Amino acid sequence: MTIDDKFMNRCVQLAKQGAGYVAPNPMVGAALVHEGRIIGEGFHQQYGKAHAEVNCINSVLEEDKQLVPQSTLYVSLEPCAHYGKTPPCTDLIIEKKIPHVVIGCRDPFKEVNGKGIEKLLQAGIDVTQLVLEKECIQLNKRFFTFHTKHRPYIILKWAQSNNGKIARLHGERMFISNEFTNRLVHKWRSEEASILVGRNTALLDDPELNVRLWSGTDPVRMAVDMDLRLPQSLKIFNQKSKTVIFNSIKYEEKGNLLYYQVTNDVSIIHQMLNALYQLKIQSVLVEGGAKLLQSFIDEGIWDEARVINNEALIIDNGVNAPLLNQAQLTNTESVFSDRISYYQNLNP
Repeated sequence: MTIDDKFMNRCVQLAKQGAGYVAPNPMVGAALVHEGRIIGEGFHQQYGKAHAEVNCINSVLEEDKQLVPQSTLYVSLEPCAHYGKTPPCTDLIIEKKIPHVVIGCRDPFKEVNGKGIEKLLQAGIDVTQLVLEKECIQLNKRFFTFHTKHRPYIILKWAQSNNGKIARLHGERMFISNEFTNRLVHKWRSEEASILVGRNTALLDDPELNVRLWSGTDPVRMAVDMDLRLPQSLKIFNQKSKTVIFNSIKYEEKGNLLYYQVTNDVSIIHQMLNALYQLKIQSVLVEGGAKLLQSFIDEGIWDEARVINNEALIIDNGVNAPLLNQAQLTNTESVFSDRISYYQNLNP
């Protein structure tokens, strides 16, 4: 590992602390280094607040401030060169006379892409690019997918019995995963911008789709109800957080509830993803049911799948779990009776 790799790896570590709080902005970490010593570091902590570079520079102690014009700034993503919620970070870097900037990867956002680097170079700053590029892109896979593929990053998730069933046939609610895995699922929810279920899941399970078992921000709740037959007594209609109901009847906004109209004559999946792009929602956790999950799989439109298998449970005469194809197993972990398998789409 080179010196540049070492400090960029620290930037990635810092950036991860912003998970669940900065979307639709990317997670970014920054470190200011003088002769091998970090004199300042920071990360983007919350959407609309100061960027990583600002927090990094502001963290420098008074006795080290004279070292700033002799230091190297490491940042996991290209510094912005435009006015958004905050001023351009490139202007601050230039103002502080930082002579060398090391960048993990370019920003795919059209307002930035290459412009931040160009502005630094024009100011006479030495720029090193693409250090740990793969790791830096992976860090912001949701952000990159949204801006390069014009759709949200899609994670499929379900729990199944050891014989591949996700529910009993007659629809009575049952818990397949254990209480510890349930907490992990709520952590997953806190990391995504939205969560999607089908009509039957909303009706039979009556889920609240929040992060009550974890600390963090509730995702935007979404359900498919083409004929608007779901009763208003369900928890997803409680107005506690933003909720989108995809349907074929109407487009209407009522408080935290948005009815988004789609049609039956073309792919509902594509229409929903286009809607999420328009709503600037960068990621979606699809939690069921089997038919909805299989639709994403059959159309080949998904990025990750997380399958929880309860090895101690057998369900007779149950609903079959979805069948993954074009999937690569990337990791497994055990949480008591549950084995969690992580997959990536080979052709996303």
